[in-house]
Amino acid sequence: MARRGVGTWLREGVWEIPLRRYLALLLAACLVTGLVFAMRALTHEDRSCAPGVSRPQDSDECVGVATGPYDFGHAQLQKTVRAIARENDRLKPGSYVTVALMLPYSSTSPTNLNDIQHQLQGAYLAQYQANHASNGEAPQIRLVTANPGADGGRWRETVDQLVRMTTSADRLRAVAGIGQSTDNNKKAVQELTRHHIPVVGSSITADDLANGQQGKDPFPGLARVAPTNTDEARALASFAKVTAGKALLVYDRPGDPYTRTLQESFAALIKGSPYEPQPFTPPADRSQEGTTANTFRQITHLVCDTSRETDTILFAGRHTQLRQFINALGGRGCQDRRFTVLTGDEASYLTHEKVLDRDALRHNLSVRYTSLAHPDAWTKSPAKTGGSAADFQALRTLLASAERSPVGPIGPVTLDDGQLIVGYDTLRLAVHGIREAVPDGRSVPALRDVGLQWPQVKGSLRVDGASGWICLDVHGNPYDKAVPIVELTPEGGSRFVRIAWPEGKPPAKECLPPS
Repeated sequence: MARRGVGTWLREGVWEIPLRRYLALLLAACLVTGLVFAMRALTHEDRSCAPGVSRPQDSDECVGVATGPYDFGHAQLQKTVRAIARENDRLKPGSYVTVALMLPYSSTSPTNLNDIQHQLQGAYLAQYQANHASNGEAPQIRLVTANPGADGGRWRETVDQLVRMTTSADRLRAVAGIGQSTDNNKKAVQELTRHHIPVVGSSITADDLANGQQGKDPFPGLARVAPTNTDEARALASFAKVTAGKALLVYDRPGDPYTRTLQESFAALIKGSPYEPQPFTPPADRSQEGTTANTFRQITHLVCDTSRETDTILFAGRHTQLRQFINALGGRGCQDRRFTVLTGDEASYLTHEKVLDRDALRHNLSVRYTSLAHPDAWTKSPAKTGGSAADFQALRTLLASAERSPVGPIGPVTLDDGQLIVGYDTLRLAVHGIREAVPDGRSVPALRDVGLQWPQVKGSLRVDGASGWICLDVHGNPYDKAVPIVELTPEGGSRFVRIAWPEGKPPAKECLPPS
């Protein structure tokens, strides 16, 4: 008994009890490992927002390429993305190519969201027109939305996704839109064109986000609907007769691609001015208020210190800072003197800006800017060439049908900020390039061939846009594009003034850029 007792004790004490402990520990480790993997799986699934769209690990923004009716959390986009989804669902596999409209859909700025909504509406209308009113031309067009983040900071992930779509069943053949002329968007365009993806810019105007500067093409395959800042400034100067002795320049320092090139263009117009240009420094995110309102209050004192012959202020800045400057000018001490603020197309964001002090515009102050498009440009100011009322009426007719099925509904429509018109023309140019690149006997073009079409978009091959003729030079830039001069009104909204031209006059009917 004693021997059996010792043996039992040895067996249980030395082997079985530790073994049970080891097994328990092993089981616990397995459970913990399983829980970790389960939590990772749950966390991974939780990062998804919609097909093609997810939240990066260090962000709550939903970024990527949405292939379904996703509104990025903005109810104002719902009707349009649903209309796009209905049109996409109608397309038969193999009959279409994809175009991505790349804009900062996750922006929380009300003014930015209005522009995004309007460009998206215009792009959809062009998609619908291409698929239903083009005499059966191939390929059909599928439209998707690409979001690089509110400030474009997630451009690399989004671009990588777009690159993969060029070789998948999506058959991506162009990226349109892009948004503002920012450093992030410049990097995105550079990477897209490096992969031979054609890009059609809607509202990018910076000179350094264009080909042809100093004879170089850093963005092969880029085409633009909007004139460069230099062309806008030339058109503005031909309209306003700006002279160096009567103008003061206020500019963003250090600036971004848009504000820097606008500043350079304005500075060239008033070379020899007796006044030192006045800088202001906004936050890196120029949609934020920062402390620039204090700077503008000081600048208004300097404005009043100029000679009484000075009546023009050239403003090279973004719309948030422009709004602050206008509000400051409303309280200037020399309200008996009349001033005109001249600026670029960024001012169109203020068309329906609620916190703009409209009363400032009643005290000898007017704000005029170069718009990318305006609904009255071809109906109230007929030009001999460069565009026509008939071209704009085609969009009007399409808009009327968009109020109901099968085209719409697409939500409330506004035209006076020009963004819907530009979105429409941008996608029409993309469709033009895609279909012109289709080789005989086939229905889908090679990716590289689409961007090769831009130098031929002129003469009888131009695009008759609702914003005016789109005649591209060999670098993909619009030649002598119509530039509507628009004025903010005290009552709200804007008023069309007249069309101006970079060349000082409309292009000839042939619309062929000179050598």
